[in-house]
Amino acid sequence: MPLYFQVATQLEAAIDSGALPPGSRLDNEVQLAGRLGLSRPTVRQAIQTLVDKGLVVRKRGVGSQVVHNRVKRSLELSSLYDDLSRIGQQPTTRVLTNTVEPASPPVARALDVPEKTPVWHLERVRYARSEPIARMRNHLPADLIAQPGDELLAERGLYQLLRAGGMRLHAARQTIGARAANRAEAELLEEPEGAPLLTMERTAYDAEGRAVEYGSHLYRASRYSFDLSLRGPA
Repeated sequence: MPLYFQVATQLEAAIDSGALPPGSRLDNEVQLAGRLGLSRPTVRQAIQTLVDKGLVVRKRGVGSQVVHNRVKRSLELSSLYDDLSRIGQQPTTRVLTNTVEPASPPVARALDVPEKTPVWHLERVRYARSEPIARMRNHLPADLIAQPGDELLAERGLYQLLRAGGMRLHAARQTIGARAANRAEAELLEEPEGAPLLTMERTAYDAEGRAVEYGSHLYRASRYSFDLSLRGPA
């Protein structure tokens, strides 16, 4: 593994863990090179790797500064709002859609209901530290819980509202993919058109096996990743 990549990986780990929080300034190239016993070009390339990932910016008169860390999320049956709150990312929400409408064929299949069954359609942009992280689109059976107002949706996560309504999620089927952002998505998530986005589709079930939520979400690949734990064969 190239030396510059090793240095970049260690710095990225410090940023992700919060040891180097947003706003922190890195030592200059000469100081880092001397402390690590490496050449200045090696350190410069390591910092440029972080700049290319959007984790660090170079500012004249200031040096290299951490601008944000990537949100890492384990593959568990939890909400993004709860996960961001747990790691101190100060989640906020902008509500784009909050309405009841007839289920389209894809939504009806996901929720296992007849087409045109009334479903709650919810669409939001989730922010972490005032920066957009994801566009979240959810559909739920309209009779599941009372439809909350936009103000409540902006203040709390969807799964919090479901739990408050007596709903207990038991299991989910989830698919993760990736694609390029179109113009509207790029503007919404403050990314250039064509930027890579992570996609996630999830159908969640209660203890009786009823499909209670279908989510179709987009995440900024520059700011978000999924963590997986894998086991070998028994």
